[in-house]
Amino acid sequence: MFSTDLSTRDCDGCAVVSLRGELDLADAAAVTAALTAVAARDRVIIVDLAGLEFIDSSGAAALARGRRQARRAGGDLVLAAPQRKVMRVLAIIRRSDGFSVYATVEEAAGEAGRSGERATPVPAAASQGALARACPVAGNA
Repeated sequence: MFSTDLSTRDCDGCAVVSLRGELDLADAAAVTAALTAVAARDRVIIVDLAGLEFIDSSGAAALARGRRQARRAGGDLVLAAPQRKVMRVLAIIRRSDGFSVYATVEEAAGEAGRSGERATPVPAAASQGALARACPVAGNA
């Protein structure tokens, strides 16, 4: 049984992949496959983590594999709006894998055109209402 819900939408010309629930060993392969499919068609992928309540090392590895696929395709994968619980794990992988982490999807989309910049991880609790207004969910993957 899947514990991660995944949906995709567009925000300012970027593909946004929203993850909700728990991302662990049970769903890591499916998330990797979904991110790989998105990387084949979109240059910039923003993974919206606002609804993700838990991530383990398998989930972190899935994000890293998705990022490698995006970069091989000439793009990038960035992370947006992680909850504090998730941020602890992401802080570890960010140091080793160089993830850019943004407070909101909008911030990530706004920075997508700038090359070479990296964001500083920040808590996103206050930004979730703005996310829903600016980039509504358009469909599911």
